[in-house]
Amino acid sequence: MKNSVPSPAFSAAPASGPTQAVAAATRGKRARSELARLRELALLPALALLLVIGAFVSPSFLTKANLISVLGASAALALVVLAESLIVLTGKFDLSLESTVGIAPAVGAMLVMPAASAGFGTQWPAAVGLLAIVAVGAVIGLINGFLVVRLRLNAFIVTLAMLIVLRGMLVGVTKGGTLFDMPPSFFALATTIVFGLPLSVWLAAVAFAIAAFVLRYHRLGRALYAIGGNPEAARAAGIRVERITWGVFVLGSVLASIGGLIVTGYVGAINANQGNGMIFTVFAAAVIGGISLDGGKGTMFGALTGVLLLGVVQNLLTLAQVPSFWIQAIYGAIILGSLMVARLASGEGQN
Repeated sequence: MKNSVPSPAFSAAPASGPTQAVAAATRGKRARSELARLRELALLPALALLLVIGAFVSPSFLTKANLISVLGASAALALVVLAESLIVLTGKFDLSLESTVGIAPAVGAMLVMPAASAGFGTQWPAAVGLLAIVAVGAVIGLINGFLVVRLRLNAFIVTLAMLIVLRGMLVGVTKGGTLFDMPPSFFALATTIVFGLPLSVWLAAVAFAIAAFVLRYHRLGRALYAIGGNPEAARAAGIRVERITWGVFVLGSVLASIGGLIVTGYVGAINANQGNGMIFTVFAAAVIGGISLDGGKGTMFGALTGVLLLGVVQNLLTLAQVPSFWIQAIYGAIILGSLMVARLASGEGQN
């Protein structure tokens, strides 16, 4: 009687299908990851190309003074983009950051300024006023986090409503006017030069470096990616999803308030429209830098190159005397193009 031993060819066949499928999926995932990485690095040649174009558009474009001006003007945007990027990584949004840029420094300034200069008349020390700016940002983040995390309200609607509320409060407290009479310390971040660059540029660079390090090497950074990728799986893995998300909202608003202080120093005043419309530029920089609006994807290097690209574009268009309203149209086109590239990089929508 012959033993019924299955042939090697027959026994290996069923395993070959799943093995090939896994291998194919792994290759596809690796290819998409490499494409996403190339998408971030692709901004570097784009920056170089813009520098070459700028040299032909205006002889003053590549001067040291103009390049430093680009960096100084981009510092505030960089902090707000960093704030929004961290929040978006968790799968949430915060549209109110642009209003925080205006209301936080305005409250801090009015606590310091005399009543005769449109202040509250309290005339607190300048250091206390600066701390108040950060405190106002933290309170706004706490409220947003409470509404989104604890009450589980839609982040887009909540922060849109907060944007409107804060904008109205800024116009109300300033009576639609402009605040001028502030201590020199309120302008220090934009006017103090350290190793040839404004202090605000160094602050933004350090903030991005710390964020990049944490996201890459610290468990908190890995938790942010996990929450944005799949919050339920992150919660099952023991990650405190609600606490971390709430903390990111607070951190984002604090960064936006510091960004508002940089804008104040750069402009030399605070007006009722400070930060108005900034959120569109913030999302443009984040999206072209590779931050996925679906959450869980993106790097700080990409976000930073997005900020620099938009800063160069705006400076270039200004030197070319392009009307300002066209700049917004160009930003919108950049966002749409970047979203299409992001779809290709992620492989979504493919059969």
